[in-house]
Amino acid sequence: MEDRMYGVVLWADECDQKAVIWCEDHGNLAYYNGAEHSMHEGVALDPGDLIQFELREEQDCRRASNLRRVDAGWAPGLPENLRSTKRLAPLPKADNVVAFPGVRR
Repeated sequence: MEDRMYGVVLWADECDQKAVIWCEDHGNLAYYNGAEHSMHEGVALDPGDLIQFELREEQDCRRASNLRRVDAGWAPGLPENLRSTKRLAPLPKADNVVAFPGVRR
């Protein structure tokens, strides 16, 4: 099953054309491998970029394909903020939630 989804790039390797994406549904991370055909060809991804992509659920992970960058540098501090969050810290307050475009609450 494939669905369109928004996400933020947490990590990207331009040479290998791979990326790890935090998905708007806050479920498991999605993985992108540029070796697969994509509309995104020729554009480098950077951490913090807002993208839209097709999500395919596989047995062991989620796969992203047909990436389209919506906004470069949309959340540049997000990867570092997630890294610096303490594991046993209380849940973040509502003002710390990252809202994705088109997501209704």
